[in-house]
Amino acid sequence: MENKPIVEFSHTSLQFPDVLANDDVSLAIYPGEVFALVGENGAGKSTLMNILYGMKQPTSGEVFVKGKKVVKQSPAGAIAMGIGMVHQHFKLVPSFTVAQNIAMCCEPKTKLGLYDFKSAEQTVRKMSQEFGLEIDPSAKVNTLSVGLQQRVEILKTLHRGADVLILDEPTAVLTPQETDELFAVIRGIVREKGMTVIIITHKLNEVMAISDRVGVMRRGKLVGVTETEKVNERILASMMVGREMLFDELDRHETSGETAIEVENLQVLSDRMLPAVNGVSLTVRGGEILGIAAVEGNGQSELIEAIAGRRPSRGGSIRIKGKDTAGMGPGQVRSLGLSHIPEDRNATGVSGVATVEENLIIGKHRQREFAAAGIHQKKSAIRTYAEKLFERFDIRGAGVTTQAKSLSGGNMQKVVVAREFSLGADVLLIAQPTRGVDIGAIEFIHKSILEKRNAGCAILLVSADLDELFRLSDRMVTMFEGKITGHFEAGEIEKSEIGYYMTGGVEEGEDA
Repeated sequence: MENKPIVEFSHTSLQFPDVLANDDVSLAIYPGEVFALVGENGAGKSTLMNILYGMKQPTSGEVFVKGKKVVKQSPAGAIAMGIGMVHQHFKLVPSFTVAQNIAMCCEPKTKLGLYDFKSAEQTVRKMSQEFGLEIDPSAKVNTLSVGLQQRVEILKTLHRGADVLILDEPTAVLTPQETDELFAVIRGIVREKGMTVIIITHKLNEVMAISDRVGVMRRGKLVGVTETEKVNERILASMMVGREMLFDELDRHETSGETAIEVENLQVLSDRMLPAVNGVSLTVRGGEILGIAAVEGNGQSELIEAIAGRRPSRGGSIRIKGKDTAGMGPGQVRSLGLSHIPEDRNATGVSGVATVEENLIIGKHRQREFAAAGIHQKKSAIRTYAEKLFERFDIRGAGVTTQAKSLSGGNMQKVVVAREFSLGADVLLIAQPTRGVDIGAIEFIHKSILEKRNAGCAILLVSADLDELFRLSDRMVTMFEGKITGHFEAGEIEKSEIGYYMTGGVEEGEDA
């Protein structure tokens, strides 16, 4: 690394009306390094990078790029200065080709002033080979896997001349193999091209694997910067939350109950009326967790929704504790003793305009304890119940009378988890339980899931976090394009191997 920083923040702050997102941050990042920026949800790491990329303006302090002070930065200005950012949610045109997306805003022209498709594809092909990001320039983006779409985003940024590359949660939806390929690319462009890569992430094992230095943020402040080789995951986690993180082994009791979820040859359509679940069969017994490992968009969401009664099936059967749920709606399915933590807390997990206590009481709102004659709410009892859950699940906000929409994403998730875990159901459908949740709460949620499992609950778990699946599951199945491609007992397969089945590889004896 050179001595002069390529990016420097000097006493940089950003004040929103109700929160100080960045608090007097001073940080130097150098050419030719991989710098990881970590912190809990809402710690200010993405906000700081959005300032660098020109999507936010600092309230005070200064930002320097290549020694030059930045004044009123914009994304266009950042690109002109060699700053590129690949966002967690890709900004691609699905119906365009790879070359069209990469060349957008700087399209090559023929002598007649028309779009030169051939030149665009040649340029992209050459770049993809040069940077080790092999891809077909003529392929439509909507036909590509998530990992290949990410390559398009990176090539688009490099095509615009970036020598500082910001990657926001780059491995969130990648398989282990795709993650390894991405890290190989990062090492290559840093080592051979001298570029600087800044990674925003919450996956501490990946921080240890790829970064040269790491900066830790907590509640808007930069609490430490260190060489990665001098720390470990436990130290970083403790810096993030401000207390020691123990990461104890989860308590797991051997239990064996009756079959509680039984799915046979299930067929389900997507919102676009295309096959999403294609002949899936599985069972979950009481006292076990069955994890589903799949790249986003391979039918796992539709499967969970169908079991919960939120999506009709067009074939096959679903039985909850022996009862066929054909024709049942969500309320009827839940009455069988089922709770559901949906993957999208904003759309289906909480009512944003309702208060926290109103969200927490849903499902129990007609019980005698909380409503007279099942109609008139007993506000004092509801308040007491909600405050207990608010404290137990460490929901942070103004209080139980706060509107749910005013909470951070992580605290909204805690509201959903608190409500569903407190209904007394013995069948749990859990999708993305810790998405956007602070690292300090992840341990609590994991322990709560294991407590439910140890108490005899049957749990079907979907998570994009393979570490979470491997930590919690008694058994796992992999899905690809709506089909199950593998069944594995705990300890039967490694994380480095499971990606094969998540991308279409089929276990011996399974149908293709």
